Amino acid sequence: MGRRVCVIGIGMTNFVKPGTSDEYHIMAKQAGEMALKDAGIKYDEVEQACVGYVYGESCSGERAVYELGLTGIPVYNVNNNCSTGSTALFMAKQFVEGGLSECVLALGFEKMAKGALGATFMDRLNPMDKHMEVVLACQEFTPATPTAQLFGGAGLEHQKLYGTKDATFAKIAVKNRAHAMNNEHAIFRDALTVEEVMASPHQYGPITRLQCCPPSCGAGAAILCSEDFAKRHGIKNPVYIAGMAMATDVVKSFEPKSMMAAVGYYMAEKAANIVYEQAGIGPQDIPVMEMHDCFTANELITYEALGLCPRGDAEKLIEGNQTTYGGKWVVNPSGGLLSKGHPLGATGLAQCNELVEQLRGTAGKRQVQGAKIALQHNLGLGGACVVTMYRRD
Repeated sequence: MGRRVCVIGIGMTNFVKPGTSDEYHIMAKQAGEMALKDAGIKYDEVEQACVGYVYGESCSGERAVYELGLTGIPVYNVNNNCSTGSTALFMAKQFVEGGLSECVLALGFEKMAKGALGATFMDRLNPMDKHMEVVLACQEFTPATPTAQLFGGAGLEHQKLYGTKDATFAKIAVKNRAHAMNNEHAIFRDALTVEEVMASPHQYGPITRLQCCPPSCGAGAAILCSEDFAKRHGIKNPVYIAGMAMATDVVKSFEPKSMMAAVGYYMAEKAANIVYEQAGIGPQDIPVMEMHDCFTANELITYEALGLCPRGDAEKLIEGNQTTYGGKWVVNPSGGLLSKGHPLGATGLAQCNELVEQLRGTAGKRQVQGAKIALQHNLGLGGACVVTMYRRD
């Protein structure tokens, strides 16, 4: 690793339902201005911008940052499906870490339509073809949305291998909704019961509708800089990135055919192990985490992929309340994607916002007491997984 990279500014909009948001460039402006104000710097001190979105025209990144200023800096448009926001963050971190820039903006936004995700183009190879080959080899194809079949199938595979109960998956949705009750940015803030979750319309395997994240609109931003830049601006003891890695699919993602592998188990494991080695810190020493819970099944299998427990033991963590306040870890104190929402380009930056607040001690009722280390997991099928460790010493 090169220079230490600090996170000195964060900002995000409330996440809202499709059809109720501002235009993408307005949401981006709001998040960007919040991050600049939080960092105490002006936009003309930003040397480069990495901007993530999935559903938008080419150069939407430029149009978004033009709302902050017309300074002529390089602007990179990033699209990595659901891990787009953290991919923009990863790129920005590399610019600072490698000494190419002193201060970089990472920005992500999404203005989504109602309904399940679908392909943008119908006249060319779908980049999810290898993943769908696994679906067709492992299970019956149904009218459910492809993502529900992928992640629901992963949950079903976990059940077949380890006997995991339907109610265990539902308890993740209940937990994350309870966390979201204290997050003003979240779409869903009303409490849920296991019975309500399980009674909602069935999707695939153990997954019901209330175990699926909602399409959402919103924006998030972070200002990254070098230690010298932070010191010059009077910023003492900032949150910094202790480790960060991106992994894409490996051979085991597709052969032998496994639903858990196809939805990113090995990508997450690979990225996490790199980060643990970079930071010299393992999962047992990280009190707070934001995980990519696009479906409850993904949070459950990610406990195992990130090494919180041996493979097959995730149910024990959930039944023992080990992933909420009072347990070993607090996972998704923000409410996660399930309750906060999932505007694809903004999700990774929203996770960053939450964890920086946790390490600053400014998370209010969501605060994990004494947190000095935090972990972020952001997954996009197609595929890429970004894992980030933050510290504040």
